[in-house]
Parts: sequence; structure tokens; C-alpha cells
Amino acid sequence: MASNYAVQSSFRSEKQVPHGSPSSSSSYVRSVGGHGHFSVRASSKIPASRRPVTPNSRLHSDNDESETGRVRVAVRLRPRTADDLIADADFADCVELQPELKRLKLRKNNWNSESYRFDEVFTESASQRRVYEVVAKPVVESVLNGYNGTVMAYGQTGTGKTYTVGRLGKDDASERGIMVRALEHILFHGSVLDSVEVSYLQLYLESIQDLLAPEKSNITIVEDPKTGEVALPGATIIQIRNLEHFLQLLEIGEGNRHAANTKLNTESSRSHAILTVYIRRSPHGKDKDGNLSKEKDTDGIPIVLKSKLLIVDLAGSERLDKSGSEGHLLEEAKFINRSLSSLGKCINALAQKSPHIPFRDSKLTRILCDSFGGSARTSLIVTIGPSSRYHAETTSTIMFGQRAMKIVNMIKLKEEFDYESLCRKLENQVDHLTAEIDKQQKLRDDDKAQMERMLRETQNSFLEKEEILVTRSEFLEKENTRLELEMKNVLTELNHQKDYSALMCDEVARLDSKKVLADTIQMYEKKIGELAKQLEDEQTRCESAEQQLEVIKKRLSDHQMSIQTEISTYQQALADTTQLYEKKRAELTKQHEDNQKSIQMEGQKEIDILRLKFQEMNQLHGTTISDLQYLTTQYEDLVSEKAKLGEELNDVRQKLLVEQKQRKVTENEMVNLKKIIAENDNNDEDMKSYMKENIGKGSAFGNPLSVSKSNQSKEQCCGPRAAIAKICEEVVLPFNHPVGFGKILGLLSSEDSDVQIQAVKLVANLAAEDINQAKIVEEGGLDALLRLLQSSQNTTIIRVASGAIANLAMNELNQGLIMSKRGAQLLANIGVKTDDPQTLRMVAGALANLCGNENLHVMLKEDGGIQALLQMLKLGNSDVIAQVARGIANFAKCESRGILKGYKKGRSLLMEYGVLSWLISNKTNISSSTQRHLELCLCHLAQNEDNAQDFVSSGGLKELIRISSESSREDIRNLAKKTLRMNPAFRAEMHTELL
Repeated sequence: MASNYAVQSSFRSEKQVPHGSPSSSSSYVRSVGGHGHFSVRASSKIPASRRPVTPNSRLHSDNDESETGRVRVAVRLRPRTADDLIADADFADCVELQPELKRLKLRKNNWNSESYRFDEVFTESASQRRVYEVVAKPVVESVLNGYNGTVMAYGQTGTGKTYTVGRLGKDDASERGIMVRALEHILFHGSVLDSVEVSYLQLYLESIQDLLAPEKSNITIVEDPKTGEVALPGATIIQIRNLEHFLQLLEIGEGNRHAANTKLNTESSRSHAILTVYIRRSPHGKDKDGNLSKEKDTDGIPIVLKSKLLIVDLAGSERLDKSGSEGHLLEEAKFINRSLSSLGKCINALAQKSPHIPFRDSKLTRILCDSFGGSARTSLIVTIGPSSRYHAETTSTIMFGQRAMKIVNMIKLKEEFDYESLCRKLENQVDHLTAEIDKQQKLRDDDKAQMERMLRETQNSFLEKEEILVTRSEFLEKENTRLELEMKNVLTELNHQKDYSALMCDEVARLDSKKVLADTIQMYEKKIGELAKQLEDEQTRCESAEQQLEVIKKRLSDHQMSIQTEISTYQQALADTTQLYEKKRAELTKQHEDNQKSIQMEGQKEIDILRLKFQEMNQLHGTTISDLQYLTTQYEDLVSEKAKLGEELNDVRQKLLVEQKQRKVTENEMVNLKKIIAENDNNDEDMKSYMKENIGKGSAFGNPLSVSKSNQSKEQCCGPRAAIAKICEEVVLPFNHPVGFGKILGLLSSEDSDVQIQAVKLVANLAAEDINQAKIVEEGGLDALLRLLQSSQNTTIIRVASGAIANLAMNELNQGLIMSKRGAQLLANIGVKTDDPQTLRMVAGALANLCGNENLHVMLKEDGGIQALLQMLKLGNSDVIAQVARGIANFAKCESRGILKGYKKGRSLLMEYGVLSWLISNKTNISSSTQRHLELCLCHLAQNEDNAQDFVSSGGLKELIRISSESSREDIRNLAKKTLRMNPAFRAEMHTELL
């Protein structure tokens, strides 16, 4: 909830982590006492409604500690605001603080008061640091030690809850709230923590929405059936790197949170904000060598401490009659009050130790069930205001805190077996070993394939050699068979020759005496010698063939030996290849590392690109802030005008009280007048003087709704009939008479101009109140006012009717009705025809309000509203100029918003009417409020790049540079500087001028 301390809001890189049920891992819990001066007394019993211990848990009670878990409650008083100083100037504060006694006195009246005691009482001068150290620091330290904790702010709207809890303190670190200081404290101990993660949610219209991922809405609450603990699985959980990272996330969340402008607070939070910090820490002990190591169970399973810190910024309770909420704001207020009422019921039930606690009545109570009556250490800070106007709200807030102090929580330390960490470690080891096995298997498969290929090549080569040898052996065997056959033939021939020789010898013996026998024997001997020589040659050839066969056999054995040698050589080559592959694998590993480094460099480049995009988003956020500041300024102007009208209305009401006391006397005088008129028609002059005298006595200030003394004198100079009609009107239509709007609006069609004047003034005053506007439109008041503008020739009626329409045009719904009934065309015609400054001021005010709705710009142009508004500048009246300046500023702001969002393009419509030259020529000799509107109009027109050439050529750029350094308002200076920085044409022109 936003307070008068002011709140700043503003994108993020994120990872989504599903948040499972707390029962996913077994745990054991031990009950312990608190620590620090913020510890409290604990109950000796665990409430029956609390969650049981899991089957693998061990519960250790520590009864030595007193006050182990009572909810601690502190109260903080908000300083007086400017409205309090004005409204309560004549009244004393309803609250008196006694911080040294830790007491607070609440005054019922000047002589009666009640005293209440709290754990801590902060005055309006208490610093943010002291509030954190007393309220939140003990809870944060408890969370760091493994316990759950909750810090919550409760109070009426506008009392400073968001300032206390969610203040960012970007410009001044001393103004940082509990959220920022708590994370700063936690991150300071980050070296002993395993992880720090956050989620940021809002409960809006009983729907849980993610502030860090706005697209996630209606997140469901999941309750563990065994432990009863609640979780939000759909929430975005982001791990925190440093404090700057957290500030960025918090700024994004605040920018997505719903807020609205009410009578009690200009930036009232319309949702409950819940920041959850998840801390994971492994408890460390000392091993045998004295080194720190993670504690483990007897089975060797590591133990982890998981704790959770909830920081809750509740939306403020409000009363509809004081906040003025209506429409969608009314629905928001109903849901806020309903959830706070459910929380109050739970607090009452816990304080009274009721057997049933209605946690399921609201999503807020379901989320906070562990904070009140559960196992979390809880601190509550209630914020109140000093004003006596809100005595009932302050009393309700104090009683809420008193009841909360009666609640006792059983603080528990939750130590879980870190199965997840162990599982992740084992999974990593398995993945590493699997990858290593896969690598070795792949290498073995490659080696096997290579060996098989080499073996196939060797076998093929062996088969070829063997085939060659077999072929040659078969040839040699054939040759040997042929030679043996020839040898047999030679031996057979030789035997035949021997037989023939023996026969010849016998013949020689017989013919020994003959010479012929001697010659024949000599011839045969010679032939035998030749045959013997041939036989020796054949034997020699046979021996050489056998030798060749032996050589071939030897070669075959040598070839087999060479094959075996080659196989051994291949095996050696295989070993060498394996070593080569190992070297290759090392080179590939190194190359992979180099690739990783290059990927990291590319990732850094992408991060730089994202950082530039984030800077652009920051610039867009700056534009939004400027628009918000401009709207705040406009709202302040409207509030001041409304306050003036309220003061005038109070004066009229006081005067009406006097009128009512004298009304009976006036009625009696009227009866007498009627009798006198009936008796004597010739005494008109006497009756006139008599009427004037008695009317002057009956009304000390004339008509209560008149706006000028000239109208009073004119009405007092009317004839008897007019005077009687006026008096009848005063008698019959007092301000708070229950005749209803219908009869008042019926007088607008009266034929008597005086009656019409008084009736339209009454309607104009009623239209100044927001609560009356819907009734006026419903009863046909808007149609009646438009008919008066169209038909009446009376300047006063036209002026007051225009003012009434200007009041109705402050509502967006009424603006559409006015445009649909051609109200802008009627106002434009009146602005062209009349020269009366007061009438033109009212008409300009109505058109200026219509200019603030960008959906009506086209219709305004078609109906001549823009042209008529600019023609009123010719009159030169300062009040009219102020309204015109406000109107063109509204128009330019809506156009620039459309340009920035991308659904509008082209040169601005105001540039076509020559507004830029008028803005430049009228930059001096005007009021400060008018000058502010003119400067804002210039800045918004300059945001359209299609207008840049006009600014450069007409001197508008120089005027924009002057505004960036000389404007009296810082927000306008910042807007002008941003516009100059974002427009490339302006930068180029300024660079040219510098050269």
C-alpha cells in the first residue's frame, strides 16, 4: 500500500523453478527457543490443528527457554500530513505515545483515554534502520538459523505501511524499507548459504498474481495432505545474485502492483503484496582433521536447512464514505476489506484459543496460516495516523495488534535429509561415468572396426598368396608327373636297349669272327653311351626339379613366417594407433574447452545486448514516471479547486441554516402579501417595497447558490411575481430537502428565467460532488443542461450550465455521454459566439477535461472543439488562457502516449492549428500553473519525431533546451532532458550548433 512517504516503482531476467510441496523430502524437526531481544514466550502445547511431523522426523523439545514464540507487535505513528495540518488545526491528536514505557494512549475525548502496551512503540521521528533492527532483524537472523519467519505490516490506508516495508531508497539508502534491508542482511551472510531465492506475489481481487511475471494470474494454493503446509507451485522463483539484482526485481514488482488514487491516499495499494525469501543452508561441522564439512546422518546422507521468510505488505483498510471509492475501486475495496476481515477472524479465534480457526475463508489467511499459530517466528508492525478524523480506524488497528500479541507460535527448526543434493550428485557421477564409458566404448568400437578391416585385408592378401602358391604347386606337380612319365619311358626304352644289347652280345659272340659284328658292337656301344648320357641328363633334370620343389616349399614356409611377422607388425601398429587416438582425444578436449570459452564470450555479448534492451526499458519507465508526475500535478490542481468549491459550499450551507430558521417568518409574510394583492391591485409599489424589506430581513446573504453580486441585485429588482417565485423556491427547495433530484431537474425547464438560474446553479453545485454525478445523469440532468445550452439566450444560464457540464466531464463515463449527445459541438458554438470571460472560462474548462480522453480526440476535431478552444486565446483573459493551456497539455500528453506505444503515427494534430508558435510566443508573463501546462505541452509535442522539423525551424528546440535547465519543476526538467536525449534529430541539431 502506498503512503504519503512516497513510493518509487519500476524489468528482469528470470528463470522459472517449480516450487513443489515441502513434503518431497523426509525431514526431522526440533523445537527450539528464540534468540535476540525480540524473542517471546512459547506455549508448552502444540495446537491440534497444526501439521504433524513426517514419519522420518525426530522432535526434540527445549523447555528451558521461556517465551519461545509469541507474535511480537510494534506500533508506528505516521507524521502529520499537509491535509492533517489543515483539517485538524483546531483539534488535538487522538494518539499519545510513551515510547520509554512502550505504551500508547488513545484519546476518546478531552477527558477520557485508554492505554495500551506493545512490544515496541515508534514515534513519527523513528528511522527506518531502527524499525528494521527492532522489528525485522531478529526474525531475519532466526531465518538464517533455519527457522521460518514472517514480518507483516497492518493498518489503515495512508498510514505508511508500504513506506515501512517496501521503500526502495534508491536516492537515499537511509529510507530503505524492511524488504531491502532484510535481503541486504541475508546476502551479507551469503558465503555460508547454498542459495537465496525470492518470489513476489500480490493478492488482487482474491486472485494470486505473480508480480515478477504478470502473465501468470490466478495461481493456485496447494496444501500438503500430510504436513498441512501450503505452497504456490505456479509462482516464479528467481535466485538472487546480489543486492542490485534484488532491487531491480523489487522495482519491477512494484511497477506491476495495482495502485489507485483515492481521497485518503494518492497512491493507495489495491492488493496485498507478499515477498517470499527461500534460504537453503547446509549445516557445517568439523571432521577429524579439523576442517569444515557438511553434517551427515548416520547413514551418510547430507542434511540441509530450508527456511522461508515472508514479508507481507497488506493493503490498507478503508471506509467507503471517507475514501470515495466507486466503480472498480469500490470492488477492489470490498475484496480488500473482506480478506482483512477474514484475517481478523483468524486472529480473534487464535487469541481466544478457539478449537476451529477459519483459515480457509480467504486465500490471504491460507497463505499466512503458518505465521499465526504455526511454526514461524512472526513480527507484526501496525501503522496508525495521528488525526482525530480517523479515530475509529485507529482504534480498530490497535485492537488488531493487541489480539495478535496473544497468539503463540511453536517455533520449529526443520532439518531435512538432502536427498535431492545427494541424488543430483549421484546423477552427475552416473552421467560422468556413463559419458566416460560411452567414450571408451566408442574408442573400442573404432579400434575393433579398424582391426577387423586390417584383418580382412590381411586375410585377403593371404588368400591371394595362397592361391598363387597353390597354382604354382599344381603346375610343378604336373611338370613332375610329366618328367616321371618321361623317365619311365626312358627306363623302358633303356631296358629294351639292354635286352637288345644282350641279344646283340649273343649275336656278337656268334659272329665274333666277323668284322661286321665288331663295327656293329662299336656302333651300339656308341649308341648306349649316348643313351646313358641322355639318362644322366634326365636324372640331372629330375634332381633340379626336386630342388626347385624344395625351394618352393621353403618359400611357402617363409611366406607363412612373413605373414605371422606382418600380423605382429599390425598389432604393434594398432597399439601405436591407440596412442595416436589418445593424443587426438586430448586435442579434441582442448578444442572443446576453447569452444566453451568462445561460447561464454558470445553469451557475454548477448548479455550486453540484453543490458542495452533493459536500459531502453528503463528509459520507457522514465517516461511513465514523468507522465505519472504530470497526472499527480493535475490531480493536485483539481484537488485545490475542489477544496475551494467545498469551502464555498460550506459557506452556503451555513447561510442556509440561517435561512431555514427564518423561513417560517417568510411564509407568514408571503400569506400576508397574497392577501394584500387580493385586496388591492393598485398598491403594487407599496407591495414591492414591503417585499424587498422583508426579503432582506429573511435572507442575510441573498440566494445561497448565486455566484455574483450583480445577479442578486438584479433579482431583488424584479417585480412581485418574480420575488414571490424566488421565495417559493427558497422555501420549497432547501439544499437537503428530500424532494429528490427529479424535482430539482424539473425546474430547469421552467419558463421563469429566475427559477431556471437558481435551479441550474443548484445542479452545478451538486455536480461538483462525485457522489451526485451518477444520479444527475440518471435523472436526465445532462440532457437538460445540454438543452439549456442549445436554447437559452441568458448569459448567466449558459455560464452556469457550462460549469455544470465541466464538473460532469471530470468523469470518464460522462465524457463519452457528453460527446455522444454532441455536447462538444454545443460548447464549441458557445465559445465562438460569446465574448464573456467567465462563460469562456467554463466552456474552456469543459473542453479541457474532454481533451484528457484520447478516445475522444477524433470526435473533438470533427465537432470543432479543438478549433474553438484555440480561438478563445484571442480574448487574452488569463483565466481562459489557463484552461486552454490545461486542455492542450492534456491533448498533447494523450497523443505522445499513443506515439510511444506505437498505435499512433504522423504529425501532431495540434501542430496543424499553429499551437507551437503560440506556445513559444507566450512563454512569459503568465501564471506559474499556466506556464507549467505550456512547458508540459511542449515536452509532449517534442516526443513525436514527426514534429522535430517544426521544432527546429520555429525555435521550439531552443525553448525545449531552456525548459530542461530553467523550469521551476524538476519533473518537467527531467522530461525535457529525456526528450532531447531520445530524439535523434534534436541530438544532431544540438551537435551542429556546438560545432
